[in-house]
Amino acid sequence: MGEAIIRLENVSKTFSSGQGNVEAVRNINLEIEKGDIFGIIGLSGAGKSTLVRCLNLLERPTEGRVFIGGKDITVMKPKELSILRRDIGMIFQHFNLLMQRTVLDNVTFPLEIAGESKKEARKKAVKFLETVGLAEKKEAYPAQLSGGQKQRVAIARVLASDPRILLCDEATSALDPQTTKSILELIKDINRNYGITVVIITHEMSVVQEICNKVAVLDHGNLIEKGTVEELFRSPKTEEAKKLVFSETAHIRHMHSSRQIRVVFDGKSAFEPIIGNITLELKTPVNILYANTQTINGNAEGEMILQLPDNKEIADKMVDYFKEKNLGAEEVNYVD
Repeated sequence: MGEAIIRLENVSKTFSSGQGNVEAVRNINLEIEKGDIFGIIGLSGAGKSTLVRCLNLLERPTEGRVFIGGKDITVMKPKELSILRRDIGMIFQHFNLLMQRTVLDNVTFPLEIAGESKKEARKKAVKFLETVGLAEKKEAYPAQLSGGQKQRVAIARVLASDPRILLCDEATSALDPQTTKSILELIKDINRNYGITVVIITHEMSVVQEICNKVAVLDHGNLIEKGTVEELFRSPKTEEAKKLVFSETAHIRHMHSSRQIRVVFDGKSAFEPIIGNITLELKTPVNILYANTQTINGNAEGEMILQLPDNKEIADKMVDYFKEKNLGAEEVNYVD
């Protein structure tokens, strides 16, 4: 275990409205280690954005405590909290740039508010615009930029304040897949080059698989599963986590067969002719409904959905065979 830079103890957040109380986040216990790229994933309304706003007390928890770098920030005085928040940068889905200011002025703005000289602020801004690949756009206005470029300006603005933690709240949701990939690569580089701990809030499993090393799954305000991304991909334990992991394979529900099984391969097992072996051994063909390979945390991971034979005895033997091979095999007829 490394050093926990963020720790949540029994954090809950309840909102009051005319219709009564809404418990957005319920009794969350979580540790995020220094240097992690930590994903918090859940469907819409799971409480992800509320939880991330509790990390810097933009939302104050109704109950529980939040520790940053070992310090309980829920008991800090306003001035102390204001200083600590400089260590926590945040980027959002809609970029939050000042439209009437140039790219350079957008990056220098928070530095000048924090009391830095204009000269020093400009020097830092130019440096970090180079880091995000936008130095040539420094005199442009946000309206002249693409979505991906706007998000790069927002990232440069955060980096200029020298944060220890970067919170990303659905930061790629408004971007196309290619731009999303380049922004995630940039965030990965920032984590590696500057040692910044990153927390990514998303509803997309593909984002978590692309960039995160650890993940927590939220559902209706509850933390229902946490671990490494590989663990979640290979063997999700709860129904909600399975829906997120299997979302790309949901179309298979239209292929009517009595039984289907999901088999997961890692780099080691990918070279064994496992499907060939089992069909030869049991003298029964297997129908492959879906197959995909992706890189998770730098490692190749593959998955297949197989249609099992109607013969129960042979189908059971196949399931046992895949489990003996430690292939994270699980029947997936429940995908709805």
